[in-house]
Amino acid sequence: MPGNGPPIGLGVDFGTTNSVVALAYPGGHVESLTWPSAFGATDTFRTALMFWREGRKIAHAAGPEAIARAIAQEGEQRFIQSIKTHLASPLFTETRLYGQRFTIEQLVATFLAALFNQDSLRGAAPMAIAAGRPVVFAGERPDEELAVARLKAAYALVGMEKIDFAFEPLGAAYWYARKLQGEEVVLVADFGGGTSDFSVLRFSRKEQNLEALALSHGGVGIAGDTFDFRLIDHVVSPRLGKGTSYRSFEKLLPIPAYFHASFAQWHQLSWLKSAQTLGELRKLAASSEVPHMLEDLIALIEHDLGFELYRAIGDLKARLSVSDEARFVFSREGIEIDAAVTRQDFEAWIAGDLEKISQAMDRAVAEAGLTFADIDAVFLTGGTSYVPSVRALFLDRFGEARVHIGDAFQSVASGLALIAADRAGAEGVTILT
Repeated sequence: MPGNGPPIGLGVDFGTTNSVVALAYPGGHVESLTWPSAFGATDTFRTALMFWREGRKIAHAAGPEAIARAIAQEGEQRFIQSIKTHLASPLFTETRLYGQRFTIEQLVATFLAALFNQDSLRGAAPMAIAAGRPVVFAGERPDEELAVARLKAAYALVGMEKIDFAFEPLGAAYWYARKLQGEEVVLVADFGGGTSDFSVLRFSRKEQNLEALALSHGGVGIAGDTFDFRLIDHVVSPRLGKGTSYRSFEKLLPIPAYFHASFAQWHQLSWLKSAQTLGELRKLAASSEVPHMLEDLIALIEHDLGFELYRAIGDLKARLSVSDEARFVFSREGIEIDAAVTRQDFEAWIAGDLEKISQAMDRAVAEAGLTFADIDAVFLTGGTSYVPSVRALFLDRFGEARVHIGDAFQSVASGLALIAADRAGAEGVTILT
């Protein structure tokens, strides 16, 4: 057994796209949980659910198994992803799957039950739990109290009633600062799928303990999913009928924008597969000037190709992080999309989003009562931190020597596990928040 005994702290990074769980042991050792998948063991559990009917019962799978079923297209099924983005919205309370009612708390709990279905957790002694939460929840008018209450209820449904919540960048900060020997003022930027969060903390070493004082927190509901939205909206949607017209009583009318607005948002894609929506699309295709484009959109929805499309978009985004130009190719079920995309175009599409991220980061520093010169180190974590124009926001302000890049997925959960261990009374970091 690692460390000097059983684990004493559990850290949970329930993410928009991926979720991670870490265990902290006495002495500061931290290990991430792993799960089997079609591609081998993975330490990131995809935040996704798949539902299907087995006789009179509704069956479900989560994480890698849900992804495997989505790729295999095993009959009629419903794929749900990015549940986290709905937490702060009072407009989303429940959905019905095959006639059965699921509240958002039940959906999150169904996912968490699969996330914690681990041999290493069965029979383990009770331990402190620290769960991450964004500084600012996703959504146009996020209701923070509602989101936190829903998270608490979901954890309670899986038997975790005693749980502490901590800002996700705070977890990343602890992971970065665990080896510090002196005082340091650190700006942490955590880029998830749905939010970009910032924390400014002052760390100081007192004997064997590391003391952390939070100076400010901030964030904005823009991150990796928003960048995916821009790529979908500019590269894919125009090839699936966006901006085209149809004829109605001798008039030429634009295809309703809401089809592609919903389609371009990752967490809404799975909801388009309804008889009413598909019926409307078929009527529009029959009178469209470019029927083959809407037929491709219908095929994409009917064949549940959303995951594969977004995986291709994610690959495009990654290649644009290392190359000035990349080609997007998607070929499935008769759908053929082939487009060259430049980094310059991509950066132009996300320019407004970058400005909002930049403003949120600047506010976090200002609200800490500091200037850029007062920041000793910047710690970046999350997949979007690899986008060159995002990284440039920090390099321009702080210089390369002060900017450090963390593990894209593990930093937050590992730091949260250390926070949980500390709150359980273990030696390590003292939290002054």
